Amino acid sequence: MGVRAQIAAEAMDIWSAVADPRRITEWLPESTSVRCDVQGPLPVGATVSGSNRNGLRQWSTKCRVIESDPGQAFAFDVTFMGMPVARWPYEISESPDGPVVEEQWRERRGVLLRIVGPLSTGVADRRAHNEAGMKVTLAALKAGIEV
Repeated sequence: MGVRAQIAAEAMDIWSAVADPRRITEWLPESTSVRCDVQGPLPVGATVSGSNRNGLRQWSTKCRVIESDPGQAFAFDVTFMGMPVARWPYEISESPDGPVVEEQWRERRGVLLRIVGPLSTGVADRRAHNEAGMKVTLAALKAGIEV
């Protein structure tokens, strides 16, 4: 599943924004804080700890960068207590009207997290919830970096 947005900015500026963990809380609706030892766009292999919130419910995750291609792509895998949760790729492509960024979500939860996840996060339909969140994310990204 993915959501796309046309953004009036340079592809490198878009990539730099989505690949920089210090900026992620500016546009991700569930993200409340990020901890990382690396500054700026993250390289493959970098790890990030994140805190999330949905209403009164809070949880933490670990993320590992699996793709970091300047100006083109960025992706990370999310785990909770060592168990796979999701993969979040961002792809930047050129169109006749300028760069388009696509944010994707790929489900990776096993049976245990599919059962426990809704109880701990308050989200029964993760697919619909994430699709709505991706629309908010890309609108905030667009508003934050358009020139």
